[in-house]
Amino acid sequence: MSRPWRLLDTGVRPASENMALDRVLLESCQVGAPNTLRFLRFEPSALIGFHQSASQELDLDFCRSEGIAISRRITGGGALYCDQGQIGWELFVDRRTFATVDMMEIAREACGMAVRGLQSLGVQAAFRPRNDIEVHGRKIGGTGGAFDGEALLYQGTVLIDFDVERMLRVLRIPREKLSDKAIASARERITTLRALFADDTPTVPAVQAALVESFAEGLGARFEVGDLSAAERGLYEAYKVEMASDDWVFETDRPRIEVATASALRKTPGGLVRVMATVDTMRGRLKQVFITGDFFIDPRRAIVDLEAALRDLALERIDETVEGFFANRKVDMLLLTPDDLLGVLHEAIRALESENHERVGV
Repeated sequence: MSRPWRLLDTGVRPASENMALDRVLLESCQVGAPNTLRFLRFEPSALIGFHQSASQELDLDFCRSEGIAISRRITGGGALYCDQGQIGWELFVDRRTFATVDMMEIAREACGMAVRGLQSLGVQAAFRPRNDIEVHGRKIGGTGGAFDGEALLYQGTVLIDFDVERMLRVLRIPREKLSDKAIASARERITTLRALFADDTPTVPAVQAALVESFAEGLGARFEVGDLSAAERGLYEAYKVEMASDDWVFETDRPRIEVATASALRKTPGGLVRVMATVDTMRGRLKQVFITGDFFIDPRRAIVDLEAALRDLALERIDETVEGFFANRKVDMLLLTPDDLLGVLHEAIRALESENHERVGV
């Protein structure tokens, strides 16, 4: 008989605790812990992707005034607002669990299982590439995943109820764009179980039970309710402190440094890419570059390594350096390409030719 999968329901928790549990369970999966399906929910939280900058993506003043916790995920992707109105589900599995390492195909399979679970509740759900779940064209859940060594974390949400206006206030969107029309437009793109069922909205336990059954069938798994091991509890106690700290949350915040800085933003097939470049215009050198956005990349540290490769580099060597970097490494970026990154980087550098860049320390 195959080894049973562990089923965890960690309930409603602060963001830092949920992020700590993600880290613990992914690390445990690396060293032989059973494959695990975890359900989670959040106290009001603003979450940024691993590569994102909190001050660039979130209205920090609004979050603090409203008591909304700010945290950084261990996975990529974009900024999110989470609260008790969403059910989160996560698979922590050996990377061989899916018969592919193509994240697009894994998304299709995992979302398909979640879709069938929702359909069993009477929801006319469908998969929308690249990684969403929709009902009649309106998003009811988002998903994403990342490999870490021999382990895979694939995670998703189901919207029970959702405050669109609050989400827009949390995200760093210019106030003039938060019009009634913009809010109404955002509402038209999202639906929830409450909107679909009103007073007959499925309960949280009912949704989770439907997902368990569907994942069990789709993965050929037998689930047993479990708990953290003693070793996992020890790691969790340490990580929840670390991941509540400003050092973790603001690790990828982008300082204003050097001589001249400019930024560029572009929506690519692989996600939003934002580049901030600092250039020594007198010497023609790229002093520093910071790359953030809602893209997915594995291994996660590839962006940090790329930034290091570009540091203090002659401008004429940018293209060969980026091309050489990806030619010599195995990096999975889904639909994002090295040319996309180069395009945004060059756009930022070209901005220095105008008077719109910021000069500091001059």
